[in-house]
Amino acid sequence: MSGRRPWVVGVSGASGTPYAASVLRTLLAAGEAVDLVVSRASRLTLLDETGIGFRDAHWRDDLCRWLARGADGMPDAFEVPAEVADVTHWAPGDLAAGPSSGSYPAKGMLIVPASTACVAGVALGLSKDLLQRAASVTLKERRKLVVAVRETPLSGQTLKALVTLDEAGAVVLPASPAFYAGATHIQDLVDFVAGRVLDAAGVPHKLYRRWEGELGGDRDRGTA
Repeated sequence: MSGRRPWVVGVSGASGTPYAASVLRTLLAAGEAVDLVVSRASRLTLLDETGIGFRDAHWRDDLCRWLARGADGMPDAFEVPAEVADVTHWAPGDLAAGPSSGSYPAKGMLIVPASTACVAGVALGLSKDLLQRAASVTLKERRKLVVAVRETPLSGQTLKALVTLDEAGAVVLPASPAFYAGATHIQDLVDFVAGRVLDAAGVPHKLYRRWEGELGGDRDRGTA
């Protein structure tokens, strides 16, 4: 662990597990260390959206299957980065885990996707599981916290919780794909959101084409 400073990636129970997979693949390919917390609710969502179970006893095999899967459901759409061997997994109920302490040397935390229940819990400081506790620690230590909330419509209570997170220093990033980058595939839309999460964290990537001030430029050049 000497010198290791991971990004803590929390996956909550909201729909959008392909967003998390894209963020994880890109972090690992960029050589970033990753600590992973997959909430209990998110495991049900992952099973529903992908057919993949996430089991504590077999988490690395399950993670590799998840990262290899494309947003369109293709099971081997991506090559899993070799760096997946260096991922540290923490069970969601382990409140004695490394990320539960401010002395644990993390760079920050990305919650992708973030459910409204997760948003409310972090805003209130409930720390009912490791994901919420790690987020609270990230805020109190003034580290980067990116919250990729995925829900629509948003209730007044959720909007108030999001304002609370913003005022506490978090980056509130709705999982809202854009179309100006010339998307032609569902994976392009997923990667756009993942790329914006990584932009907020300051992690370089090439997940989407950036706006260059030219209307229709991507259509003229064609799409990747």
